[in-house]
Amino acid sequence: MNLPGKPSLEPSLKQILVVDDEDIVRIALRETLRRERYGVTACASPEEALKALHEEAFAVIISDYQMPGMTGLDFLARAKQAQPDATRILITAVLSLDTVIEAINKGEIYRFIVKPWIREELLATVRNAVQRHELIVRNTVLQATTLAMNEQLVALNKALESRAEAEAAQRQRLVELNSALELNLHHSVQLCLKVLQSFYPTLGTQARRVFGLCRAMADTLKLPESERQTLELAAWLHDIGLVGTPRALIRKWLNRTDKLTPTEQAQIEQHPVLGEELVDFVAHLQPVGRVIRGHHEQFDGRGYPDRLAGKEIPWLSRILAVAVAYAEQPKPHAEAVEGVTLGSGWRFDPEAVRTLLRALPQASLPRQEREIPPGELAPGMTLASGVKTTGGMLLAPAGQILTEAQVEAIRNHHQIGTLAPVLLVYVD
Repeated sequence: MNLPGKPSLEPSLKQILVVDDEDIVRIALRETLRRERYGVTACASPEEALKALHEEAFAVIISDYQMPGMTGLDFLARAKQAQPDATRILITAVLSLDTVIEAINKGEIYRFIVKPWIREELLATVRNAVQRHELIVRNTVLQATTLAMNEQLVALNKALESRAEAEAAQRQRLVELNSALELNLHHSVQLCLKVLQSFYPTLGTQARRVFGLCRAMADTLKLPESERQTLELAAWLHDIGLVGTPRALIRKWLNRTDKLTPTEQAQIEQHPVLGEELVDFVAHLQPVGRVIRGHHEQFDGRGYPDRLAGKEIPWLSRILAVAVAYAEQPKPHAEAVEGVTLGSGWRFDPEAVRTLLRALPQASLPRQEREIPPGELAPGMTLASGVKTTGGMLLAPAGQILTEAQVEAIRNHHQIGTLAPVLLVYVD
């Protein structure tokens, strides 16, 4: 959003508002974030912060919960009205989980941080919050550009009807505008993928694997160009609805689905719906949104979110479902094929399963990755991403086949708390 008197939002993309009545906490947050080259405005009260919101645009708003006169949730609700595109984060020492979940579901807050926080987790949360705001702002710009181009196309079509002598020139202009729209769409998709990759790296890798499978399946089925494009875009963006979901919950869903609580399962089951809503920001991508919404439905009607069965599920969603199921399995090829085949007839459309099996030999896929705690590394494993300490020291590069000495060194750093909680390795 552009505030009155502000020429552009662009200079404020990394501007952060911090609100806390405790001097030591406010100063600590301000100095920590400034060292990361964020612009920080620190306020000692919600009233002072509300005034700042009407004077300057912010990418992220961080508020303490317990403050005199107004709680952090009440302040963030008012902040949402003032700057709805800003990402809101709540810091608290003690707070009801039900209250936080309700606030998140209503869109009042994006994430909450528990005192005392871990510096690396705080900075990771702020980076994700800034990236979320950047995605929203850039998508707004891209949508405006797309709308302007569509309006030009309408005008050109009308001109073609009344000016036959200019038909050749007008057709050339239409080609150029359509090319620009395609490029704009490509940029939008790549931006979404970049955010997804930054938020949860294995989801980005899985999206590339699913795209490779769907492209091969589209070739096998000889899909019309419009259906091919819809399927391929849905493959890229099928997990975009998970952006903002706690990473611990995503990890649990990917690795221990049977251990999800009812509340966690309900939150996961919303991600196809959220994915559809995000994709529908671009009007002509509505068919892509419908495919994304249906890719977790099951052939026997026990999937989600709409409990569709059989041919009630869109055909492209049924194709996407088997591609996702194969791509997400952290198992060797033969076991992954067996897992999909065993689901034929109840979880998956049998015809979609047959299409996948015919297409697999022609599919070009990146290597499968999986997360693993540093303590479970073993010699012979291959790193899918480099291993760095929190101080930035490289212990082993991506693609490294680990030796016993390297495993021991990584474990030693893990024991003293200088590594990320999980690492990425390739599935053999």
